Amino acid sequence: MTVKEVEKQIVEEFSIFEEWLDKYEYLIELGKSLPLIEETGKRDENLIKGCQSRVWLDAEYREGKIFFTADSDAIITKGIISLLLRVFSGRTPEEIADADLNFIKEIGLQDNLSPTRANGLLAMIRQIKFYAMAFSSKQI
Repeated sequence: MTVKEVEKQIVEEFSIFEEWLDKYEYLIELGKSLPLIEETGKRDENLIKGCQSRVWLDAEYREGKIFFTADSDAIITKGIISLLLRVFSGRTPEEIADADLNFIKEIGLQDNLSPTRANGLLAMIRQIKFYAMAFSSKQI
C-alpha cells in the first residue's frame, strides 16, 4: 500500500464518526493497539521535544526502509502517534519526505486538538521527517 492509500483508508475510517467525541474514542482504541516499544527505546534521546506529554519515538533502518516504534504516557497522544506510524513505518526515507499528510486535515485532527496537542502533533511529524533525512544520507 502506498502512503496515499493508507491516508485514504484512515480518512474513510474516521468518516464513519460524526462527532469528535467518537473520533477521540477511536484514537484511544488505536493507541491501545500500538505495539509496545522496547524499554531500551524509552531513552531520553528518543523523547520528542515540543510535546506536552512524554512521547518516545525510535527508528530502525533496514533494507532501505525505516521502521518506527513509539509510546506515550497520554492515551490520545498514543493514538495520534499510532496513526503516524501506520502511515510512515516501513517506508523509504523518500516516501516519508514526500508525504503531504493531507489526511490530518481531512479528518479534522489538527483543528480539534488543543493547541498543546497540535504542537505535539507537529513535533512528532518533524521528528519522523528528521529520521527520514538522517537515514536518506546513509543511502549516498
